[in-house]
Amino acid sequence: MSTQAHYDSGYSWARLGISILIATIGNVGMWAVVVVLPAVQAEFGVERGDASIPYTLTMVGFALGNVLFGRYIDRRGIAIPVAVAACANGAGFILAGMAGSIWLFALAQGVLIGIGTAINFGPLIADVSHWFWKRRGLAVAAAASGNYLAGAIWPPVMNYFLADVGWRTTYVGIGVFIIATILPLSLLLRHRRPVETVNADGTTSGPPLKQTAMSQNTLLALLIVAGIGCCMAMAMPQVHIVAYCADLGYGVARGAEMLAIMLGAGIISRLASGVLADKIGGIPTLLIGSVGQGLSLLLFIPFDGLVSLYVVSLVFGLAQGGIVPSYAIIVREYLPAKVAGERVGIVIMATIAGMAIGGWMSGFIYDLTGSYAAAFINGIGWNVLNIAAILVIVFNTRRRRPLPSAVPA
Repeated sequence: MSTQAHYDSGYSWARLGISILIATIGNVGMWAVVVVLPAVQAEFGVERGDASIPYTLTMVGFALGNVLFGRYIDRRGIAIPVAVAACANGAGFILAGMAGSIWLFALAQGVLIGIGTAINFGPLIADVSHWFWKRRGLAVAAAASGNYLAGAIWPPVMNYFLADVGWRTTYVGIGVFIIATILPLSLLLRHRRPVETVNADGTTSGPPLKQTAMSQNTLLALLIVAGIGCCMAMAMPQVHIVAYCADLGYGVARGAEMLAIMLGAGIISRLASGVLADKIGGIPTLLIGSVGQGLSLLLFIPFDGLVSLYVVSLVFGLAQGGIVPSYAIIVREYLPAKVAGERVGIVIMATIAGMAIGGWMSGFIYDLTGSYAAAFINGIGWNVLNIAAILVIVFNTRRRRPLPSAVPA
């Protein structure tokens, strides 16, 4: 079978399904530390600030891992990194479950779980993008949905076991489960991806790159700025909606339900944005999502009734879900395939940094003002920066030059 035949093939879709399953299992590392936070704080007898350090280190490891694994898969493929990361992730859960102090727990979270979880986001998305052409947007968005699926599935599963066997046994069980499931699944990703080459007559074996008046480095820099800006804004509702509901007197359970609505709507939004990106491109799709996110953030300020917050949470989830996958789509549309993993990892790292800093900044502003109103306004300001960076890209992008291709459209 020729290289070209692999694009959008039956195996491509099967590989996408495997990748989503791996991401749904492996991304437990993003959510588990939040679920066990109260139990860990109580057992180790520390303040809430110290108890939050494991989450911060997990995000740091997750950000670094996206770049480190991204560079490797550009050269060696995804199968071995997935297997190695699964072992690191699983070992991290087992060691964290045996930790004798909050600092050992935090170290296991940051170094092993954080970095081990990273393979299941940016690098896995980048790998999926190599197997699709006509439906690349949908495929990338579907792969990115694994993270939200993990957020929807793992917390209730963990809560069931926490009540029965405690957080330590639950953590050890998760570690064993990750290794037992992802290791064999990684063997199904050993096929070599399609190789994009340029022939002497100018034809290409892969989809031609879209053209822009900017250099590749300038485009990457603007995507980094946009990624930080959008996720600084995104962090306000996602990180603080539970606390916000508690402050309004609705209780943490209502806030948790709103967070679940955001994540569920985010999955729908990601898939829809993928379909849209296949029709109009990644940059217009990103701009639509960013504008929608900014408008939905505005709605949180005047509408603070219980029913209103449920509705606004739904609107916010539908607006923002497709933003992060759009960055990966843009990288694949405008930058060479040989650097896709590294460049996607860098942009994803910027979005993670935005989420981490934005979550902290919103809490800091709340401490200063005693209200989340100023924090929402701060998020909207960062969202404006995000839109401005995207508009610079739009104004410097021209139509794709007609390049011949060996693969029929």
